[in-house]
Amino acid sequence: MGVMHRDLKPENFLLTSKDENAMLKATDFGLSVFIEEGKVYRDIVGSAYYVAPEVLRRSYGKEADVWSAGVILYILLSGVPPFWAGKDGNRSLIRWFTSCYSLYSVLLTCLPESFAETEKGIFNTILKGEIDFQSDPWPSISNSAKDLIRKMLTQEPRKRITSAQVLEHPWLRLGEASDKPIDSAVLSRMKQFRAMNKLKKLALKVIAENLSEEEIKGLKAMFDNIDTDNSGTITYEELKSGLARLGSKLTETEVKQLMEAADVDGNGTIDYIEFITATMHRHRLERDEHLFKAFQHFDKDHSGFITRDELENAMKEYGMGDEATIKEIIAEVDTDNDGRINYEEFCAMMRSGTTQPQQKLF
Repeated sequence: MGVMHRDLKPENFLLTSKDENAMLKATDFGLSVFIEEGKVYRDIVGSAYYVAPEVLRRSYGKEADVWSAGVILYILLSGVPPFWAGKDGNRSLIRWFTSCYSLYSVLLTCLPESFAETEKGIFNTILKGEIDFQSDPWPSISNSAKDLIRKMLTQEPRKRITSAQVLEHPWLRLGEASDKPIDSAVLSRMKQFRAMNKLKKLALKVIAENLSEEEIKGLKAMFDNIDTDNSGTITYEELKSGLARLGSKLTETEVKQLMEAADVDGNGTIDYIEFITATMHRHRLERDEHLFKAFQHFDKDHSGFITRDELENAMKEYGMGDEATIKEIIAEVDTDNDGRINYEEFCAMMRSGTTQPQQKLF
């Protein structure tokens, strides 16, 4: 569709429902750009494990998305990323699932030294481009699948397979795959993705609810301008006409995509808080003072930790979490495995995948 996503990763794909045949949708187009053939992009964006080597070299084009998709395919078949620092078993595996930190140097200087070293190690392995097809479960994965991954993870962008060629590859077209079920260890690892961003989404909503009038002054005026019937919510038609008045030339499909992205609760309209959350620059939402206030919102007894009970009460208040979801969030975010979430762990979760501020469509 002529769009370069620039932040493809498993947690940016969501199912529209829990039905067996639910549609899978790509989300989080905040870093996306319309492809301009021949243009060279130089800003480093994306998330550490999925970033293409040419992005790290600050000279890339649409081929970078094919690389990221190849990393996702590798993960779907094995449960671990192809490029990670210190391949020393469970410790690095847990780090990968819980510490997908951003690329830009400002955040790196704010992280503990060990995390910064880990990220540099990831970048070094990406630039080396050595892919492990020897460890389990790769011996039981079809040669056709491995051939496709190799072609998607080709270091030289000009030699890399294109998205059109990916769709024509025999592994996708002819179903040349093993009948052997995926290893249970791979499935258990992949289950950790299910809870990704649920607490984070709720925390952003809490932050948006507590922003000062000064911080949201411009956005409030924009919301009021679009909400022409003063109902307190924005419908699709209001969004479409409002964006047109602001000089936007988005197509109907693009407006619908914006609508769906901002409509967090899926009720067909965008309320004020959803609008603020969707349109406020993420770097403002992730300021230390905002993160601390959000943490305090969950830490009701001011113990310095978000306990399981506190998390459960907060999630149920917003109708967002069942017992399994809460258990998985604790497992994902609680990196020191003490059964609760401290402030450092909370900030790490909130800042995972953070990138340099980009211009919003709104």
